[in-house]
Amino acid sequence: MSNLLQYEKSAYLQQHKDNPIEWYPWCDEAFKRAMDEKKPIFISIGYSSCHWCHVMEKEVFEDEKIAEFMNKNFISIKVDREERPDIDKHYQELYRLLNRRAGGWPTSIFCTPERKSIFAGTYIPIQSKDRQMGFTELTKLISEKVSSNDKKLFENADEIETFLHSYSHPKEATKLNFTITQTMLSQCKHNFDNQFGGFSEQPKFPQTSTLTALSNIYLLTDDSSAKEMVTKTLLAMQRGGLHDIIDGGFCRYSVDKEWLVPHFEKMGYDNALLCSLYTKAYHIFNIDSFRQTALSSAEFMLYYMSEKSLFYSASDADSDGTEGYYFTYRYDEAYSLLQDSGFQIDKIKQILSTLNISENGNFDRRSIVRLDTAKRPEWFEEVKSLLSSLRKQNSYPPIDKKIQTSWNAMMIKALFELSDITPKYCHIATEHLDALLKTMIVEDTLYHSTHIGSAPQIEAFLEDYAYLGIALICAYQYTNNEIYLIEAQKVANGALEKFYDRGLWYFSRAELEVRADTADSSYPSSIGVVTDLLLSLGSLVDEKYRHFAFKTLQYYSYDLARKPIHAPYLFNQAVRFIKEDRIIKTKLSLKRTHYPFVLKKYDETIDGYLICGNKSCFASTSNPDKIDLLIKESID
Repeated sequence: MSNLLQYEKSAYLQQHKDNPIEWYPWCDEAFKRAMDEKKPIFISIGYSSCHWCHVMEKEVFEDEKIAEFMNKNFISIKVDREERPDIDKHYQELYRLLNRRAGGWPTSIFCTPERKSIFAGTYIPIQSKDRQMGFTELTKLISEKVSSNDKKLFENADEIETFLHSYSHPKEATKLNFTITQTMLSQCKHNFDNQFGGFSEQPKFPQTSTLTALSNIYLLTDDSSAKEMVTKTLLAMQRGGLHDIIDGGFCRYSVDKEWLVPHFEKMGYDNALLCSLYTKAYHIFNIDSFRQTALSSAEFMLYYMSEKSLFYSASDADSDGTEGYYFTYRYDEAYSLLQDSGFQIDKIKQILSTLNISENGNFDRRSIVRLDTAKRPEWFEEVKSLLSSLRKQNSYPPIDKKIQTSWNAMMIKALFELSDITPKYCHIATEHLDALLKTMIVEDTLYHSTHIGSAPQIEAFLEDYAYLGIALICAYQYTNNEIYLIEAQKVANGALEKFYDRGLWYFSRAELEVRADTADSSYPSSIGVVTDLLLSLGSLVDEKYRHFAFKTLQYYSYDLARKPIHAPYLFNQAVRFIKEDRIIKTKLSLKRTHYPFVLKKYDETIDGYLICGNKSCFASTSNPDKIDLLIKESID
C-alpha cells in the first residue's frame, strides 16, 4: 500500500503524503483493515501551521525504521483537526480523561483493532527521555500487548470507552444575577499579569473573550480595574512580536511573558477576533493605536489570506525549514538596507535601536521587530515599507488554503464592525459574506470546510451555525438588508434542530456524538456564540429564541456562576440576558453606544430613533447624541 494522503486536499494531510509511513485518511477502510488484520491503530491529529507537528514529522514520521515497524504492525491514520474538529474534540476529551490535563497538538492516539482507545499523548520523541516513553519503545510495547491479546490492556480499553460515553449533567441550576460580574472581575485580577498584561505565565494567548468581557464590565460599571486590564494587555500585545508590525496580523501565541517571541503561525480566527476586539477597544477607550492595529489585521487578512472573497485558514510558522525565519532580521542586512536607502549612520543606529534590531538579536541571533511604546516615530511607515520589501526576498511561509465557515464568519463580522472606522469595509464584508453563503450552503445544507473550486464534503458543526448566524445578524445591522436576518433565523433553526437537547448542546451528532464545551479555548465556545445568536433573534424577531437562550444559560449555570473566567463569552451572554438588550428602531444610521447590548432594527416608518426593551418601547428622540443618556436612564 502507498501513502493514501496523496489523494487528499487538506494542506496538513498533503504535508505528510511523502512520509514513509503508510498513512490512511480517516476512513472506514482503515478501521476495517485493522479489524481484519487484528492490528492496533495509531491516530495522529494536527494542523498545517502547527510547529510541533512539523517537529514530530521530521523526527519520527520520516524515520525509515519507525515507518517499517509501523507499516508492519499498525494501521496509521492522519487527521486534520481543522477539517474534522469533531474527531479532534473527541480525542482531546480522551486526553483529558487519561492525563488529567488539557492536551495539544500533535495529538497521538493509540487504539485496539476495535478502535477502543488505550493511550493518548501529544508530541512523542523518537527515543525515551526525561521519564517520557519514546515512540520506538511505546509502539513496540503496544504492538506486543495487542498481538498477545493482553487481557489487562483490553479491559482498560473497555473501561476507557465506558468513561468516554458516561455523560453527566450539571449538578443543579444556579440563579444568575449581576453579581456574577464581581466573580469574573475577581478571577481575572487573580490571573492578571500586572507587569506585561494577559492572564497567565508563558505561553501567553490573547484570550479575546476575556478582554471583551472586561470591556463590557467597564461599560456597565465604570470599573477602573477592568479598564486597566484591557488597555494594558492590548497595548502590550500590539507593540511587536505577537503582533507583526511590519506586515500586520497576529501570531498564535507568545512563548514568553512579554509578548515578544511568538510561535509565528498566523491563524485566521485569531486575526478576526483581535480585529473585532481592537475595534471595540478603540471606540471605548479612544486610543488611536488600537484603530491602527485593527486596520492592519484586516489588511493582512485581505492581502495575504483571501482569494475570491473567501478567507484562508492559516499561515505557517516555518519558512525555508526554519521557524520564524521570514519574520525576523539580521542586524547587518537591516543596516545595509537603510544605508542603501539614504539614511545617515546616526539615524540608522537610532532606528534599529528603536525597533529592537540588534547584533545579538532577540530570537536565534536574529531580531523580532518591536517598539517599546505604542507611539510610532515619524519615520516608521517608510522604514516599515523597506523592511517589508526585504522580507519578500525570502519565501513566504506556506499557507493553508482551506476555507472554513466558522472562521470566515468571524472575519466577516470583524470587517462589518471595522466599517464604523472606515466605511469601505462594509462593502468588503458584504462581498465576503455573499461568497461564503454561495460556497458553503449547497441544496439547503450548510458545510464546514472546502477548498476554492471544490465542492464541500464535510457538513457543518455547531460552531459553523453559531458563527455564521452572528455574522448574518451583524450584516443586517450594517446593511439593513432583511434577507440576512431571514438567513440568520434559518441558521438558528438548523442549529436547534441538529444540536440542541433541552438546554444541552452537542458540537456534532453525526459520525461522532460530541458534546459542545462552554469553555473558550482557541476561540470562543460554540455554546456561547449560539446563545449570542439566540438572544439577538429573541430581540429582533421572536421571543421564543430568548427562551432557548435562557434554557441554555440555565443548563450550564452551575459552572458558569462559579468559574465565569473559563467561559467568558457565555458569561457575556449571561450578563446580556440579565441586563437585557436595547433595540433601536430607526431607518437612520446608528453610532456605537456605550451600552454594550444594543441592536438596531430597521424601520422605514420611523424618522428618528425609537428605543425599546424586549417587551416595550420607552423613549424616542431625533437626536442620536441623546440615545446613550436615554438607555442609561432605563437600566436598573
